[in-house]
Amino acid sequence: MSFEINCKLIESLPVQTGEGARGPWTKQTFIAETIETYPKKIAFLAFNEPVQQLKTIHPGTTMKVNFRVESREYNGRWYTDIRAVSISPLMANVPADSNSFDSAPANSGYAAPTNNGYASQASMTADPMAGSMAGGNDVDDLPF
Repeated sequence: MSFEINCKLIESLPVQTGEGARGPWTKQTFIAETIETYPKKIAFLAFNEPVQQLKTIHPGTTMKVNFRVESREYNGRWYTDIRAVSISPLMANVPADSNSFDSAPANSGYAAPTNNGYASQASMTADPMAGSMAGGNDVDDLPF
C-alpha cells in the first residue's frame, strides 16, 4: 500500500552510494514539511530512481511524494522507514493543499485558468441588475 502527500522540501542530506548483490545503488534522506495548520517534519528515504527525481527539486519547493511505510525487526528492536516511491514538483501556480483555483485568495498571485471550462472574459460582462447577459439574451434558463 502506498500513500501520497503534498509537502515542502526543507533539506536534502548527502547521497550515499554502494554496491550490492543486485548491482550499484544510491540512497538519500530528505526532510519535508507538511502543508497544514500545524506543519510536521518528515524524514523520507529515497532509493535509486527517486534520488534522481529529487535532484531537480530545490529547498522550499512544494512537491508531491508517493511513499510506503515499512517496518522491520532486528535483534528484538523495530525500525520504521518512510520510503519515497516517486517525487514530483507541483505546478508553481497551484496551491499545495488544493487542486482548485477557487480556494486561492484574489491577491495570492495564482494565475487564473484560461478557457479550461471557465467562462471567458467576454461572457462575464453581464449587468447583474438587468438580469441578462450583455448579448441581449433575456431568457431565464433556471429550472425553478
